[in-house]
Amino acid sequence: MEVFFQALVNGMLRSGLYALTSIGLALSVGVLKIVNFAHGEFLMLGAYLGVFLFVFFGVDPLLSLPLAALALFALGAAVYRCTIRHVLGAPEINQMLLTFGISVFIQNMALILWTGDPRAINCVYRSVTLHLGGVNAGMGRFITFTIAFLMIVVLYLVLTRTRTGKAMRAVSQSRDGAGLVGIRVQKVYLYTFGLSAALAGMAGVMLSMVLYAQPAVGLEFTLKAFCIVVMAGLGNIGGVIWASLLLGVAESLVGTYLPHGSGWSEGVFFILILAVLVFRSRGVGQWFAQ
Repeated sequence: MEVFFQALVNGMLRSGLYALTSIGLALSVGVLKIVNFAHGEFLMLGAYLGVFLFVFFGVDPLLSLPLAALALFALGAAVYRCTIRHVLGAPEINQMLLTFGISVFIQNMALILWTGDPRAINCVYRSVTLHLGGVNAGMGRFITFTIAFLMIVVLYLVLTRTRTGKAMRAVSQSRDGAGLVGIRVQKVYLYTFGLSAALAGMAGVMLSMVLYAQPAVGLEFTLKAFCIVVMAGLGNIGGVIWASLLLGVAESLVGTYLPHGSGWSEGVFFILILAVLVFRSRGVGQWFAQ
């Protein structure tokens, strides 16, 4: 039973990083109605930024979170203005090909600039372990889980209590209707895409603290984030919490109890997304309409 509880805790803590990665993707899907395959590359850039700030300037990863958010917001806004806004009215295949192309470009630029060697933030609390009865929890993953929960709460408050958040929800329901009541739709889209990139950048800093930064790491987390967004319902930010928990716990249990489980656990999200697509379907932006 102790092994089960340890696997359960490991999965719950792992879900924090998944949730922090997925809420940005859910936001862009819910408002812009576009699946951003370059989302993982924003995460990867945030991870490298966290590493460089720590190595060259001694900035603690927790203190570098707002810096990464600002830098990735600016990059996301620039990417939107230069590329994404030109294909919002185009067929979905054009949108997907564009974001996939951006992903490949950023990934290969990172490979040229920083090679393929993994890098990590070796801060003090990376190796600290919390002992809760018979269960152990890594301090880094616990911090990541806490930050993910706080960011989801903050994002919920932004979307429900602020003028900009309400504008995002209005645009997600009807772009034309929002424009008729005076909402500057393109400005909302720019803020949304920038915020999505900022959230990914913060997730990247946490990733470099608990795992590592490497040019190809973004693809893995893009796939898992897409799985979570589909399970939650496209654009359903509130559902990201339980979907992340489901994926994290499922991976942990499979890795613990199945023979060669560490290999099988990496494919769990394929099984989950297949089950969701077969047995359940939800509309785009449903959370925003509530």
